[in-house]
Amino acid sequence: QVRLMESGGGSAQSGGSLTLSCVESIGARPSICMGWFRQAPGQEREPVATIASGGRHTYYADSVKGRFTISQDTTKNTVSLQMNSLKPEDTAMYYCAAAGQGSFGCYFTPLYVSRYNYWGQGTQVTVSS
Repeated sequence: QVRLMESGGGSAQSGGSLTLSCVESIGARPSICMGWFRQAPGQEREPVATIASGGRHTYYADSVKGRFTISQDTTKNTVSLQMNSLKPEDTAMYYCAAAGQGSFGCYFTPLYVSRYNYWGQGTQVTVSS
């Protein structure tokens, strides 16, 4: 059973920065893809950034390219999201997600919500103008 625990959410001013972290509690083997997704009130959950193959491949939603950076520390089972140049439209609940062993679909469509079968509880990010 994979468990994910997020931390690092909070409030920031427009143009500011925040860093989110997600620790993966591994039952058997580590997940093959991990990522961050977000959901604003009344909106569908959408991709932010994902990472695969121990950090060798990263993928970003167009809305965050050049501002957010996803990274992975496999020795600590941690995935982080550095968020710079924050905008009010980045305000949302941010969820850490993992695609467990055998969920190879994440290699082909890494930004699809449906490719991830483990989810954290979420951490709120609020950006004020």
